Amino acid sequence: MPHTALVTGGNRGIGLEVCRRLAEEGLDVILTARDPVLGQRAARSLAGHGLKVRFEPLDVAREGAAEALAARLRDAGERVEVLVNNAAVYPAGGVLDAPPGAFTEAVAANFLGPLWTCRAFVPGMLRAGYGRVVNVSSGAGAFSDGLPGPAAYALTKAALNALTLKLAAEVRGDVKVNAVCPGWVRTRMGGRGAPRGVEAGADTVVWLATLPGDGPSGGFFRDREAIEW
Repeated sequence: MPHTALVTGGNRGIGLEVCRRLAEEGLDVILTARDPVLGQRAARSLAGHGLKVRFEPLDVAREGAAEALAARLRDAGERVEVLVNNAAVYPAGGVLDAPPGAFTEAVAANFLGPLWTCRAFVPGMLRAGYGRVVNVSSGAGAFSDGLPGPAAYALTKAALNALTLKLAAEVRGDVKVNAVCPGWVRTRMGGRGAPRGVEAGADTVVWLATLPGDGPSGGFFRDREAIEW
């Protein structure tokens, strides 16, 4: 049977391309988004091309939402074996001048969201003895690069990298946890001036989501190459 992948923030940009590519690889894909209209539209667009993609509503920033979705899927006899934590926000501003709400929003979506989804779905991977978790991070969260970019985004991506390392140290069996920097990509978040298309941005995400048993875990990657934290 094909593996089932769940992608957060899958209604546009890198997330939508990841859904497309995973479905083309033969996975059953659950596309999630907090906006049901946009999420359903995106899933229908992919399904209309013969891909096995369906929509489930999920606001990762809402505590309990991921666990509720995991319970619904378990009750339906479904098991998520691949989790792509892609949903994120990009508030502007520095440590001293960004509005307080920028940090609250970024922590909820960029760090706590992946934490909640991992807690909801990784236990099932451990029981099954197979799983792939891909945290879509950024070079903005790399201490080696000096945490460039807006403060709330950089700080929460650094926290996501820390989550990647901590979770990778806890899992066992053929369960792998990695982070990826997709680069500066032409999306609504990245802007029209970004040098990379969504195909390039999604490539390493899909590679990590479909790693063989001898693939890496606990790493940070860009263009399928390990980079410094």
